[in-house]
Formats: sequence, C-alpha cells, structure tokens
Amino acid sequence: MVTSTTFIRVRYGEVDQMGFLYYGNYALYYEVGRAEMIREFGYPYSNMEKDGVVMPVVKMSSKFLKPVQYDQLIRIETTIKELHPHPFMTFHHKLFNEENTLLHLAEVTLTFFNPLIQKRVDMPNKLKEILATHFQ
Repeated sequence: MVTSTTFIRVRYGEVDQMGFLYYGNYALYYEVGRAEMIREFGYPYSNMEKDGVVMPVVKMSSKFLKPVQYDQLIRIETTIKELHPHPFMTFHHKLFNEENTLLHLAEVTLTFFNPLIQKRVDMPNKLKEILATHFQ
C-alpha cells in the first residue's frame, strides 16, 4: 500500500449557492490527488503522455459524508491499496478538513490507453518498476 497527501483550498468558483463544493467538482479533487501521487513517484502524467499512454477513468464511486465548504483547506489522501491485473489501477481518496474531519470517500479506477491506436494497453514499464518498490 502506498499513500500520498496533498492540499487544496476550495475556491469560490467551485462551490454551489449553498457554499458547498459542487458535486461535479469532487472528481477534479480526486485528479489532483492522483496527479500529485504520480508526480511524487517521479513519473508525472506529462511524461506518461509523452510515452504514448493516457489514463481514462473507467469507474468512479463516492460517498458524501459532510459538505466540503468554500475556503476550507482540504487534505486529499490518495492511496493505492493493491495492484490489479494490468491494465487497471484503482485509487482510493479521502478528503479531510483542517479539523481532521473525514468529509468524503471515493474510489476511482482507471485504465491505460494508447490514443494513437485507440486501444487499451499495459501499464508503462516505468510505472510498474516504481510500484514494484511499494508492493513487494
């Protein structure tokens, strides 16, 4: 298992009339968590894309526990609990406020895809090597 933590402040343009994070914007926060985790591995999405692989979402579920509110500093914990048979990867996300209250849970599964040939492909070898150090 490997976990990464990043922070994001809820901006005015991301909330609804009640001052709560608009439900469609939660997926943006999941992506922030995933992108930062991959970057911490030393293989950011931009490099993966240069290698001809993108990661589209194939499944997403979320549980709203308490509202995420305007101007809160949110801690995003992103975890890979296990490795799937390739070509899938699941990220587990938890959102906390500054008081360490758990606000939201999500699970997002992505696949590896080559946009040039329009086909699913295996996980890039570089990412396999990085993850192998965390899952032995």
